[in-house]
Amino acid sequence: MMWIDGVNPLQVLEAYVAAGAAMLIFGIPASIQQQRYSPITKEPAVGIVVDWTRVFIVAMILIAAIVVNVIVNVRFNEIADTFPFIGAAVWIALLSCIPLRRPAWEELPNAFKGSIFLLSLVLAASMMPVQKLPEASWRVAMGLGFVSAVFDNIPLTALALKQGGYDWGFLAYAVGFGGSMIWFGSSAGVALSNMYPDAKNALAWVRGGWHVTVAYVVGFMVMLVIMGWFPQPRHEAPHRAQTVPISTDRVPGASIVATSR
Repeated sequence: MMWIDGVNPLQVLEAYVAAGAAMLIFGIPASIQQQRYSPITKEPAVGIVVDWTRVFIVAMILIAAIVVNVIVNVRFNEIADTFPFIGAAVWIALLSCIPLRRPAWEELPNAFKGSIFLLSLVLAASMMPVQKLPEASWRVAMGLGFVSAVFDNIPLTALALKQGGYDWGFLAYAVGFGGSMIWFGSSAGVALSNMYPDAKNALAWVRGGWHVTVAYVVGFMVMLVIMGWFPQPRHEAPHRAQTVPISTDRVPGASIVATSR
């Protein structure tokens, strides 16, 4: 989403610093929980066979989405917003594979409800006036992680990109990692919860995944100390170096004027 808006992918690589630190925090307790719930066995269960045809179908869908995404946004960026090219590519790949495997059409009603839910969030975010948003800072970026966990990260990312003034690596980590702390913070969580309704329990997610929240905060602070906060302007002209004045709210040691990295 940031790349489509014009953010250089290299500008978000720093998010791996936070993600790596966070994984050290939540990885061990999460592994212990998983082992207690479903212990690792030396031998696989009898009768489990990999359906390579389905693996091929999934690979085809992913390849189609990636190829169309790259082609449209690199070669035809001026029309990227005029048509849902990626969605069309996924449907073409899915329909072309029907002779190989029948799609689970019975899942469409649940998927439809989840889609309406996500589209409603995006619509609500699109009506929010950008000038009313808090001034971009590392504190606000950190808060977006918690907000996106209960509001969905797609519309919040769109608003942040429209506003500008964020360090894109911090924003990517906040809405990506932080936004998935409970089930309806991510599109994948909404989709899975439609298949498994028992997962729609925010309190259970917080109780069972408390270490994810702790890891999010620790990872964010580690990246802030190591990388520093360098705000970037709104990307109205992709790949063009710009400058933006920094207010008094900056990390000690950062430049008064930040440039696109």
